[in-house]
Amino acid sequence: MTTIHNLGFPRIGARRELKFALERYWRGEADRAALAQTAAALRREHWQRQAQAGVEWLPVGDFSLYDQVLDTSVMLGCVPSRFGHAGGAVDVDTMFRMARGRAPSGEPASACEMTKWFDTNYHYIVPEFHADTRLALSSEALFDQVREAQALGHKPKPVLLGPLSWLWLGKSKEAGFDRLDLLEEVIPVYGEILNRLAAMGVEWVQIDEPILVLDLPLRWKQAFEQAYHRLQQRQLKLLLATYFGGLEDNLTLACTLPVAGIHIDAVTAPEQVDLLVSHSPAYKVLSLGVVDGRNIWRSDLGALLDWLEPLHARLGERLWLAPSCSLLHVPVDLAQESALDDEIRQWLAFAVQKLDELALLGRALDEDRDTISGPLAESSGAAERRKASPRIHNPVVQKRVSAISDIMLHRKHPYAERRRLQHARLKLPLFPTTTIGSFPQTGDIRKIRRDFKAGELGEARYISAMQTEIAHCIEQQTRIGLDVLVHGEPERNDMVEYFGEQLDGYAFTRHGWVQSYGSRCVKPPILYGDIRRPRPMTVAWARHAQSLTSQPVKGMLTGPVTMLNWSFVRDDQPRETTALQLALAIRDEVADLEAAGIAIIQIDEAALREKLPLRKAAWQHYLDWTVRAFRLCSSGVDDATQIHTHMCYSEFNDIIEAIAAMDSDVITIETSRSDMELLDAFVDFEYPNEIGPGVYDIHSPNVPKVEAMMALLEKAAHLIPAERLWVNPDCGLKTRGWPEVSAALENMVAAAQILRQRHAKAAAG
Repeated sequence: MTTIHNLGFPRIGARRELKFALERYWRGEADRAALAQTAAALRREHWQRQAQAGVEWLPVGDFSLYDQVLDTSVMLGCVPSRFGHAGGAVDVDTMFRMARGRAPSGEPASACEMTKWFDTNYHYIVPEFHADTRLALSSEALFDQVREAQALGHKPKPVLLGPLSWLWLGKSKEAGFDRLDLLEEVIPVYGEILNRLAAMGVEWVQIDEPILVLDLPLRWKQAFEQAYHRLQQRQLKLLLATYFGGLEDNLTLACTLPVAGIHIDAVTAPEQVDLLVSHSPAYKVLSLGVVDGRNIWRSDLGALLDWLEPLHARLGERLWLAPSCSLLHVPVDLAQESALDDEIRQWLAFAVQKLDELALLGRALDEDRDTISGPLAESSGAAERRKASPRIHNPVVQKRVSAISDIMLHRKHPYAERRRLQHARLKLPLFPTTTIGSFPQTGDIRKIRRDFKAGELGEARYISAMQTEIAHCIEQQTRIGLDVLVHGEPERNDMVEYFGEQLDGYAFTRHGWVQSYGSRCVKPPILYGDIRRPRPMTVAWARHAQSLTSQPVKGMLTGPVTMLNWSFVRDDQPRETTALQLALAIRDEVADLEAAGIAIIQIDEAALREKLPLRKAAWQHYLDWTVRAFRLCSSGVDDATQIHTHMCYSEFNDIIEAIAAMDSDVITIETSRSDMELLDAFVDFEYPNEIGPGVYDIHSPNVPKVEAMMALLEKAAHLIPAERLWVNPDCGLKTRGWPEVSAALENMVAAAQILRQRHAKAAAG
C-alpha cells in the first residue's frame, strides 16, 4: 500500500480561532487555561480532518502557539538572558516575551529578531547564540501533544526541526563565535528527545532539515554526517524531510545519512526524483512531495499518475506521497468559499483538498485508475478549462508588455541631480521624520469597510467616513510633529489585497487566511490572469489628504514584486512576465499621483528579497527581472518627484547591488530588532541614496523610550552621513493601537529633534 502522510497542517484554524485566542490572552481577557483549551481543540480537529482524508502518519508537533523555530529554541532551553529564565521549564509567557517583547506576566524586554522562513512570507523568531550557551530539555509540549494524539487513536509522526537547520537559522550574538560549535550542546538534547519518543511507542519521527536545499559550506556537510550517526535510534525510524528546493550537490549526502526515509520537494525540483531513486539504498522510504504545499492550484491528477505509476512499480511500499512541504503556507479549506466565482473555484485546492488529492493518487496507484475515474475526469477537465479560459489572457496587456523599452526603465537624471531638485521642492529638515504608511485600524474602520462591501453602506457615506479618518490621521501627525505625512490607509484591508481588488486578473477569498507570524494572518489574493488597471486606485484619497495640509503627503503604493510574492500566483507563465504586467499597472498609478500634485510617492517592495532563489547560481536572473519591474513602475516621473521604497527584514548584503540598481531616492528598512546591524551592508557598499533605518519595532507592543531611539539614531549617524538619514518606524502601524502609536511617534520625533540640535551645535562649533 502507498503511504499517505503530511508534513504539517495550518495551525491558525479555519476561522482563525488561534489568532483570536492568542490576542484575548495577550490582552488579559482570557487565562492560560482558555488558551490551552482552544489550542487542544484545534489540534483534535486538525488531526481528525487529516485522518479522514486518508493521512496514515499524522504530523504532531507542527502545531505552535507562535512559531516552530521558537518552539525548538524553547524546547532546547535556548533563552537569551534578558528574559530572566533561570533554567528548568520555559513557560508560555517567557516564550511570548521572546517573540513579542511582552506577555501577561514577566518584565517587558527587547523581542528576539524575526526574519523570513527561507523564501516564504512566514516569519520565524531567530535563535540567539553565545559561546556560553548551554542547552537542556526545557519543554514538555511535544510529548504532551504526542500523548493527546495517541489517546485519540491516531498514529503520531512527531515533527522536529533538525539540529543543523536550527543552528543555521540562528545568529551568533558574540563576535568570532561560530554557531556550529554549539552542535556538541545540541546533539545530546536531541538524543534525549528521541529516546523519550521511542519510550512512548512512537515509530516514525519527521526531522526537518530544509537547509539541505541550500549551498552549504563543507564543514556543515560534515556536521550532518557526525550528527545523524550519533542520533541513530534502533527503536525509531527517522524521516529526513527537505523542501523548498532541490538537494543538488547535497543529494548524495542526504542519501547516505543513517535515516529510514527521505522526503523531497518534487514540485519545486522534480528533476531530483530519478536521482534520488537511483542513489537511495533499497531499505529507505522515499517520500515524494507531489502536491504543491505553497500554492493553491488544483493538481492535474492524470498527469501526476503518468509520472508516478512507473515509480510505484519500481518502489512499491517504499513510495510515500505527501505535499511538497508543510501546508502551513496555504488556507485551510476551500469548502468555506461559498461566494467564490465558480469558474475560478474549480481551479483551486486548499489544505484539505490537497490531502484529498493525495488520497486519490494513493488509491489509483494501489488499485487502478478506474477506481477514481470520476475525480480523475473532473481534475483533467478543470485543467483543460483553465488553460482555455478567456479570463486568463488579455491581448492588450500582452502587447503592452512586449512594447516595454529601455528608456522606460530610467529616470531622466542620476540621483545626485535629482536630490538637489527634491530638496529645494520639499524643504525638509535634517533627519526628516515620517512613517511607513498605515495607521491603526480600529474596529469601527473595519466595520465601515465590511458594511460598504456588503452593500449595507452607501458609497457617499463610505467616502465621508474614510475622509474623516484621513483627516484624523493628518491631524494626529501634525500634532506629533512629523515632517512627511501619510493619509493612514483606512480604506485598505491589506497592502496587496487592496490593490488586487482594483486590478483585472485577481480573485479573492473570504476565509483564505495564512499565518505570517504569531497571530498575524494574511489573505493572499489569487493572481490568475493578465493584469490590467481599469482606473486610478489611490489618487482620490491622496489628493484629499494633501488638501488638508501644506506639508508633503506621501502617495502609498505596493510594488510589483511584492504584489507578486504576496499573492498566490498563476503557474502558467514565468513570474517575471506577470511582474512586468503589474509594474505597468503601478506605473500608470504613479503617473496619476504625480499629476495630482503628490511630491513623494512610496512604492513598497517589502518582499523583494523574499523569493530570492535559495541557490546563489539562480540569484542574478531573479534580481535582474525584479529590479527591472521596479524601475519600470517608478521611472516615469520628473526628477523633482521623490520615490521612496520600503523593505522588510532581509539580509541586505546579499542583494545590496540590486537595491542600489532600483535607484529609489529613499529606502526605509526594518533595523530596530537587529540593533542597526542591517545597515552594515549599506555602509560596506557605500550606498549613495537616502536611507531611513527603522528605530521603532512595530511588531512589539512596547513603546520605545526616547533614549533607546536616540541610541539607534546615533549608531546610524556614525554609519550613514546625517544629510542622507531619515527617521521612521520599522514598518506600518495598522496592527497597533492609537495610544501606543502616539506615544512611540512622539518619542521618535523628540529623538530626531535632539539629534538635529546636536548636529547643529557640532556644525556651529
